[in-house]
Amino acid sequence: MSDAKPKLWENMPHKPGVYIMRDVKGAIIYVGKAINLYKRVRSYFNDSVTPKTKVLVSNIATIDYVVTDNEIEAFVLENNLIKQHQPKYNIRLKDDKAYPYIRITVHERLPRFLFTRNRGKDKARYYGPYVDTTRMKEILNLVHRLWPIRRCSKRFPQDFNKDRPCLNYHIGQCKAPCNKLISEEEYCTYVAEAERFIRGKTTPVMERLTKEMTTASEAMEFERAADIRDTINALNLLQERQKVEANGEDQDVLAIARNKEKDEALIQVFFVRDGKLSGNERFMMTATAAEEDGDILSAFIKQFYSEAAIIPKELLLAQPPAEKILIEEWLSNLSKRQVSINIPQRGKKKDLVKLAQTNAELIISQSEATIKKEAERDTIALSDISKAIDFKSPLTRIEAYDISNIQGYESVGSMIVFENGRAKNSDYRKFKLKAVVGPDDYAGMEEIITRRLARYQAEHTAFAKLPDVIFVDGGKGQITAAKKALTALGMDLPVCGMVKDDRHRTRGLLYEGKEAALPRTSEGFKLITRIQDEVHRFALEYHRKLRTDSQVRSILDDIEGIGPTRRKALLRHFKSIEAIKDAEMEALIEAPSMNKASAEAVYKFFRGET
Repeated sequence: MSDAKPKLWENMPHKPGVYIMRDVKGAIIYVGKAINLYKRVRSYFNDSVTPKTKVLVSNIATIDYVVTDNEIEAFVLENNLIKQHQPKYNIRLKDDKAYPYIRITVHERLPRFLFTRNRGKDKARYYGPYVDTTRMKEILNLVHRLWPIRRCSKRFPQDFNKDRPCLNYHIGQCKAPCNKLISEEEYCTYVAEAERFIRGKTTPVMERLTKEMTTASEAMEFERAADIRDTINALNLLQERQKVEANGEDQDVLAIARNKEKDEALIQVFFVRDGKLSGNERFMMTATAAEEDGDILSAFIKQFYSEAAIIPKELLLAQPPAEKILIEEWLSNLSKRQVSINIPQRGKKKDLVKLAQTNAELIISQSEATIKKEAERDTIALSDISKAIDFKSPLTRIEAYDISNIQGYESVGSMIVFENGRAKNSDYRKFKLKAVVGPDDYAGMEEIITRRLARYQAEHTAFAKLPDVIFVDGGKGQITAAKKALTALGMDLPVCGMVKDDRHRTRGLLYEGKEAALPRTSEGFKLITRIQDEVHRFALEYHRKLRTDSQVRSILDDIEGIGPTRRKALLRHFKSIEAIKDAEMEALIEAPSMNKASAEAVYKFFRGET
C-alpha cells in the first residue's frame, strides 16, 4: 500500500500544519493536523491502517497543506476547516440545526437582549447555543421582567428624544433611556446584572427579589408584592432542575454512549452553573465503530466549544479525550483563563459524571429501540406498496420527482430519494429546466428524468444508482412524460403517479392505468404521503431560494407593454398563468389595468402570433 500514491506525501514538509485531502472532484473529504506533516501523511499509506483509513486513502486524489508556526495554531486551523467544509471522513456533529442564541448588543450605546439563530461576526456577545428554545425564551422573558431593558430598535444618539416613550415605559418594563429618563450609566448597570443572570449567577437576583417582596409587603403594597412573588415563582420554575450541588463551581460534565451499528455516538452534556445543574443538552456525532471514544470526545469538544458563548473553568469526563493537554491549552486561550479537563475518581464530581453517563446510555438505548421500531414500520410500508402494485422485485430505492415554477418562469424540478423507507437526503437533486419555456409540467417532467437517467448512462458518480421504481407527483400526464423519457433512452423502469384528492391531499398511487388499493391507515399509504409531501417541500424550497436569490421574473415580463403593475394585476385577477394563457380577448381587456393594446399583446404572445 505504501507505493500506491507516493507523490501525495513525498513533497510534504517536516513542519507542523494542516493537511487537506481532496477527491477527484476537488471536494474536501478529510482535514487533519500534524506536528510533522511529512510523517503524518505518510502514515496513511502503511499496510497496518484501519479499514476506514483504507477507504479514505482509496478516495484521495490530491492533498494540500498549510504550514503553521506551532501545533496549537494547526489545532485551531484544523477545527475551523472541519466546521466550514464538514468533510465526509472527519468525526463531526450530526445535528446541523440552527440553535438559538441570546444576543447582547454591547456594541450599541444602549444594549439590548435579542433572540437570534445566527451567530454573526460582530461585536455583540452571544450566549448559547440553546437546544431548548422554550427555556431560552423563558430566560429572555425573565430578563425583561427583572430589568427595564429596552426592546425597541432605535439607534443612538440620532434617535434620542425623537418620539414619546413607548408602551413598555407606561407598563413599567422600560425606563425610556431613549428619552433620557434614566442615565446611561444606570441603564448599563442593569445590562451588566442581566448578563450575569444569563451566565447562571441567579443567587443575587433571588436575594434582591426576596428583599423587595418583603419591603413591599411591609409597606402594604400587596399588589407589587404579589407581582414580585410571581416573578420569584417563575424563576424557581426555570431552576427546578438545578438540584445538584457541586461546590459552587462552573462545570460542564460530558459523557459518551455509542451505537456502533449505526455509526453514531451520543454526547450528553450537563451544565453546572454557580454550583447547580442548570440544564442539559445532547448531541449526535457521526463516528464509525472503529473510532475510539477519546477521538470522538476530542472532536466534539473542538466543534462545540469553538461556538459556545460560555466555557466553564472545568470539564468533567469519565475518560480523557485525545490530545487532552492541547485541548486544555486551546480552551484556556479561547476563554482567556485557565480551563482544566478532569477525570474524577470519587465524590460529588464522580457522581455527576456517572449521572451523565447513565443518561447518555439510556437515551442511546431508547434511540436504538426507536430505530428498530421505525425499521419494522418501513419494512411493512414497502411490503404494502409492493403488494398494492403487484411489484415482484425487492422494493428498496424509490425516486420521486416534482416540477415547480415561479409565475410561469424559470421552471425547476426536484428529485428526492427514499431507501428502505427512509429519506436519503444526500441523494436529493435539483434541476433548473433548460429546454422548457413556460408552465409545462409534462415537458418539465420529461426533461428532468431524461437528464437524470442520461447521467446514469454516462456513469456520472452522483447518479450511479438506479431506482427500483419512479414516483411522479401527478397522474397520467406526468406518468406518460416519465415513460417517454425512459423510452428515448432505451430503459425500462416502473413509474407510479402519486395522485391527490379534491382537497389536494394524497389519495393513492396510480400504476399501469389503475389506482392501487391502499387503506389510509396502512403503513404503505403513510409512506406514499410522506414521499409526496417531501418531494413537494423540496421543490418549493428551491422555488423560494430562487425567489430570494434574484428578482422574481414572470413569463409575462417577456410581453411588450406588460410591466410590473399589469403583471401583478393580471395574476391577481386570473390567479394563474394558465388562466391568462386560456383567456379570450374580451376577458383580457376587462381585466384591471389592461387596455386593448396590452390585451392584444398578451393574447397574441400566448398564441405564437408575435
